[in-house]
Amino acid sequence: MENGKKSKLSAARTVALVGIMAATLECGKLVLAALPNVEVVTVLCALYGYVFGIYGVIATAVFVLIEPLIWGFGSWVITYIIYWPSVAMIFMLLAKKGVKSRLWLTLSAVGMTFMFGVISSVIDCAFYLGINENYFINLPIYYARGVVFYIVQIATNAALFPTVFLFLAKKLSQVGDGLIK
Repeated sequence: MENGKKSKLSAARTVALVGIMAATLECGKLVLAALPNVEVVTVLCALYGYVFGIYGVIATAVFVLIEPLIWGFGSWVITYIIYWPSVAMIFMLLAKKGVKSRLWLTLSAVGMTFMFGVISSVIDCAFYLGINENYFINLPIYYARGVVFYIVQIATNAALFPTVFLFLAKKLSQVGDGLIK
């Protein structure tokens, strides 16, 4: 939809599209909540940014706003505010650049997933231990405590992106084309 075509969505269709995307993000997260860091949120945020551009970024922001209403507030909210919209924005930019290589899309996703661990460790360490003279001593320890979870998340995305991303992007584009007047 955003890939080179001018979109003309009515306000009602825009709200519905953003709402559906935010709902699928939330549902996708909830369905897999029992499996630590096995997730589809990264691929969905990436797809929505890639196919629907700014609407995908807005839907991701709505998802981020919904999360603390369900799970409460903690340092992870700051991570989510930074990370998830960034995924949608980076994939929106990749689409605008015409990137369709499975390799580059997968490497981008894996790189972003790696950054999730870094960002969450930086924020958690600052939030719980403070920024002081021991910050850079504590930071690698904080990162190491979550490395098993980050590896699972990276492996999930390393498997999902080359196998389903372009297929789903094509199908979502077809749906998106049907929304344009």
